[in-house]
Amino acid sequence: MSYDLYVVTDERLSKGLSHIQIAVQAAKGGADVVQLRDKHMPSKRLFEVAVEIKEALAGTGAILIVNDRVDVAIAAKADGVHLGQDDLPLRSVREMAPSGFIIGVSVGTVAEAMAAERDGADYIALSPLFNTDSKHDAGVGRGLGRLREIRQATALPLVAIGGINATNLCQAIEAGADGVAVVSAVVSQDDVGSASRSLKLEVLRCKRLRAQAPSSESGT
Repeated sequence: MSYDLYVVTDERLSKGLSHIQIAVQAAKGGADVVQLRDKHMPSKRLFEVAVEIKEALAGTGAILIVNDRVDVAIAAKADGVHLGQDDLPLRSVREMAPSGFIIGVSVGTVAEAMAAERDGADYIALSPLFNTDSKHDAGVGRGLGRLREIRQATALPLVAIGGINATNLCQAIEAGADGVAVVSAVVSQDDVGSASRSLKLEVLRCKRLRAQAPSSESGT
């Protein structure tokens, strides 16, 4: 499973595109993961959108993750769910989820990362890495030092999110991230597909550079 480019949908930040349109264009541009995130949409409509996205992503190679809503994710047969620290406990979600269901967890500290690994997370996301305007409740950026600490503490796939764009994503990869999650760097662009393609290529370039570099304290 690749987490190179992880795109989070947001209709409020897009230039008139729906969640479904964002998802399809991002996947065509090379996104490995599409997360459906909408804090305000009624449950029934969110379910319907998740089902449509899941169907639209078939054959693209991209997977669908639903933010927070375990019930919607399972009902829509999404590939997984992404949990925050205040959402349902990971262990409880694992008990109710079908086989192969992916569970990601947002973390901000080494302790939270280690707890997520212990409880059976499939991947973790350091949130936010840098300061961001895309998620108003995200808090202050944790920084590259925290990313390195978490990389040293866990073997789980590690995604960095928050304030990431083409100019700084290499810093995240160099510090140990396995991939980057973005919102406005893709969703708010004139051409979502082209923006996804450019970022995916940049992630792969940065990974090649990391692989060629001498071993560092990041352990990658």
